[in-house]
Amino acid sequence: MSTIPRQATFKKEVKELTLLFEISQALDRSVDLRDEVDAVLKAIARHTDMVRGTLTLLNRRSAQIYIESAHGLSVKQQERGRYRTGEGITGQVVQSGRPMVIPRIADEPRFLDRTGARGDIHKDQIGFVCVPIKIGRETIGALSVDHLFPKSESLDEDVRLLTIIASMIAQAVRIRQEAMEERDRLIKENTRLRQELKDRFRPANIIGNSGAMQEVFDLIAQVAKSDSTVFIRGESGVGKELVAHAVHYNSLRAAKPFVKVNCAALPEAIIESELFGHEKGAFTGAVTQRKGRFELADGGSIFLDEIGDLSPAMQIRLLRILQEREFERVGGVETRKINVRVIAATNRNLEALMAAEQFRQDLYYRLNVFPIHIAPLRERRADILDLSNHFVGFYSKKNHKTIKRISTPAIDMLMSYHWPGNVRELENCIERAVLLSNSDVLHGHHLPPTLQSAEASGTVVHETLRETVENVEREMIVDSLKNTRGNQAESARALGISERIMGLRVKKYHINAREFRTARVR
Repeated sequence: MSTIPRQATFKKEVKELTLLFEISQALDRSVDLRDEVDAVLKAIARHTDMVRGTLTLLNRRSAQIYIESAHGLSVKQQERGRYRTGEGITGQVVQSGRPMVIPRIADEPRFLDRTGARGDIHKDQIGFVCVPIKIGRETIGALSVDHLFPKSESLDEDVRLLTIIASMIAQAVRIRQEAMEERDRLIKENTRLRQELKDRFRPANIIGNSGAMQEVFDLIAQVAKSDSTVFIRGESGVGKELVAHAVHYNSLRAAKPFVKVNCAALPEAIIESELFGHEKGAFTGAVTQRKGRFELADGGSIFLDEIGDLSPAMQIRLLRILQEREFERVGGVETRKINVRVIAATNRNLEALMAAEQFRQDLYYRLNVFPIHIAPLRERRADILDLSNHFVGFYSKKNHKTIKRISTPAIDMLMSYHWPGNVRELENCIERAVLLSNSDVLHGHHLPPTLQSAEASGTVVHETLRETVENVEREMIVDSLKNTRGNQAESARALGISERIMGLRVKKYHINAREFRTARVR
C-alpha cells in the first residue's frame, strides 16, 4: 500500500477525532439542549462538507416531529419542517429507529422537503443521511445532513460518524433528563416537607420551636383525640398545665368541662371531699350536699397536678376511680359512674418514691399509660428568645408600655443563664424587667441580679486564687473566734485544725483574739 492513501486515511481520522472532541466539549459546556445542538451542527459544518444539518425531536403527546435546531435553514424553513411519525424520510427513521441514506434526493419520492430549502440547488446534486437519536430502545429524534455531489463511500462514512454523534447527543439528553427529574423530585420533596412542617400540629397556647417541644407537640397530636390517660412529667415551671390544656382543648371533649386540681395545695383533711364530693351531714360543716371535682368533670377532663404528693389513702381511692370509673361521695353509699378523662402531672421522681414505698406501683402503672416528658428550659435554649419576646409583648401591653426589643447584652444574659425555675422563672424575670424599663428597649441592667454577669454588673474579680482563698480562710477564723469568744483552742477544734496551725494563722492574718472575748454571738 502506498503512503499517500495512508496519509489521507490518517488525516481523515485526525479530522474525525477533532470533530468528536469539539462536540464532546460543546455538550459538556452548556446545560441547554438548543445551545448544545447548535454548537454540534456548527462543528460538523466546519469539519465536513455538510451543506445543511438538522436535529429533529419527537413530541410523544402529539406524535409530531419538529426541528429543534438547524444549520443552513432560515427560521421560516425550520418552522415548515414538521412531520408525523412514519412520514417522509425523517419520520421513517424516527419510527423504525434505523438510519437511512439517500444518495440523490431527486430519485427518492419519500423525500418530502417540507422546509423547501433544496430549491436553490438541483436535487440530483444532493445526498441525504439521517440517523436516529435513541435513548435505550426509545427513539427521541433524528440527526440529518445534506451533502453536495456525495460519493457512496462517503455517505456510508457519514452514517458511521453521525451515529456516533447522535449517540453522544442522546447521552447528553439522557443526563439532562435525569438531572431535571432529580431536580423535580427534590422540588416535590421540598414542597412536601414544607407542607408537612406547615401542617404539623402546634398548640396555640404553647410557645416553642425547639426539637424537644416539637416532640411534645407530636405526642399531643397523637393522644388528644383518644380517651387515654395522659401522664405529664417535668420539672416545676416547664409548662405542664399548658400541655394539659392543649390535650383537652384539642380532644373530642373540648366542649366539655376541664377541671384542675392541685393535689399538693389541698389540705389532707378536705382533699377527699374536694375530689369526690360529700353528702349532707357527712362531717361537721357539711350542711349541704356537694359535688366533687371528678363529678364536675363528668364528660370532660380532670387535670390532677402534683399527683406525687397524694397520701397513701388517697392513692387507693384514686386507683379505684382510674380502674372502674366509679366512686362514692364522702358519707354516701351510692356508687356513681363517671365518664372522665384523667390527665395527671408531677415534678417528683415517682420511681424513687416507689422504691421508698411512698407511691403505689399499681397507681403508677395506671397513670403511666401515655407519658409526655417536657424538657427543662436549659435543654431547649432555642425556645428562650421566642418565650422572652412573647412575655415582653404580653407584659408591655398589660403595663401600657411600648418595649420594642431586647438588647443584645440582655439576650446574651438570658441565653447563658441556667434557668432552674424554667419558663416560670423566665416569665417573672421578663415581667420585672418590663416594669423597670423606661424606654422602648429592655437592657441587661433591667434583669435580676441572678442573671447579671461579672462584666455586665462591673463586679469582675481581680484577686488571684491565692488571695481569694486567704480571704475566705481569714473570714472563717474570725467567725469561729466570735463563736468561741476568742478561745483559739476551741476554734481550732471546731475548724478541724491543730492549735499550732490556729496560732500561725492568727499571727499571719494579724487577728487579735482578745477582742472577741467579750463579743456575743449574733
